[in-house]
Amino acid sequence: MQEDFLHYVWKHKAFSTGSLKTTRDESVSILKLGVHNHNSGPDFFNAQLSINGQLWAGNVEIHVKSSDWYVHGHEKDKAYDNVILHVVWEHNTEVFRSDNSVIPTLELKPLVNRNLINNYKVLLQSKSWINCEAHYPEVDEFVLNNWIERLYIERLERKSNYILKMLKDSQNDWEAVLFKMLLKNFGLKVNGESFLSLANSLDYSVVRKLQHNILDMEALLFGQAGLLEDDVQESYFLDLKRRYQFLAQKFKLSNQEVLPLQFFRLRPPNFPTIRISQFVNLYATEHQLFSKIMNTTTVEGLYEIFGKTVTDFWMTHYTFKTASKSSKKNISKSFVDLLIINTIIPLKFCYAKAKGENVEQSLFNVLKDINAEKNSIVEKFLQLRAMEKNALSSQALLQLKAFYCDKNNCLQCAIGNSLIIKN
Repeated sequence: MQEDFLHYVWKHKAFSTGSLKTTRDESVSILKLGVHNHNSGPDFFNAQLSINGQLWAGNVEIHVKSSDWYVHGHEKDKAYDNVILHVVWEHNTEVFRSDNSVIPTLELKPLVNRNLINNYKVLLQSKSWINCEAHYPEVDEFVLNNWIERLYIERLERKSNYILKMLKDSQNDWEAVLFKMLLKNFGLKVNGESFLSLANSLDYSVVRKLQHNILDMEALLFGQAGLLEDDVQESYFLDLKRRYQFLAQKFKLSNQEVLPLQFFRLRPPNFPTIRISQFVNLYATEHQLFSKIMNTTTVEGLYEIFGKTVTDFWMTHYTFKTASKSSKKNISKSFVDLLIINTIIPLKFCYAKAKGENVEQSLFNVLKDINAEKNSIVEKFLQLRAMEKNALSSQALLQLKAFYCDKNNCLQCAIGNSLIIKN
């Protein structure tokens, strides 16, 4: 028996509540179970109980055995003096407050249905890819769909913490946050951190002054990224180099903290040179980009905003040194999908929360119009059970795997709950 299971049993009232008695034969009526505390201190705050007809308000502490009270040293902690009920699986000793009064104890062992215990054990003892793999297809459609939406909101809230920190660092400049997040995600997994370090090396006031001049912006980003240091005798390269030297002196720029960019194992369309030029063309041609993105509510509208290409030089190059066959190198819709998933939607969510607005449903609608990401985790879930193949589902499934399945948090999972309480 594990304590977190007993927390689950108490929180969900998953035990027989008729004619409850303490171990001293006192009648117990539960008026409020209390609020689950995940930090230090008693397990449930602000419970309300009637014990032998007397109303009590206070906290509830839960253990496998009564003696765990002393094992955990609660007798030395005044925070536990306001415990009004000790809930245990097995009662093996009395527990006292600091004034020597006995804390009433409720023993759960005879009150919990054996099927509930067996279902819990079967789930947690599974050696499959996920604990519920054998029964995942049986989960009620309504339960699964609601949980998928809740999981995605959890994922957005987790990403919001990152955005809020970035916002604080930029002194509440939302445009600066967009710049950093977009540039990071233009680098994808391989160059994401390098592109973020590139964004962090610049004060956004410099970007504001230069963003509508394509060559100055390319000089700024290529120069800060260390890509203008080679000996290339080509007019475009020399122009950028000259411009960067002027900008570096004017704005006192330093790129010492910028991480090296990677070309290895990247397909040429994903080379950092191409992504930087696409990024610059986006910023140079879209005025008031932040406002435009925040006010765009459809996938098609976002595709239109991000449907940019590269500067002419890059239509015939992937690097500064070698020419190649001419191609437009437009930002693809699949790439824009990743930007929407990883940058635009989290930023819209965070911005709406800051303004006290609720945009969850509109964000869901956008995500449902985007295809699911292709990765092994999502594919495995889809093999277990057919479901809508959209970005909302795939993002939720990634959240489910990382924060519930991998951590055996079945008791906190709606899917796990539904399988535990089944007959």
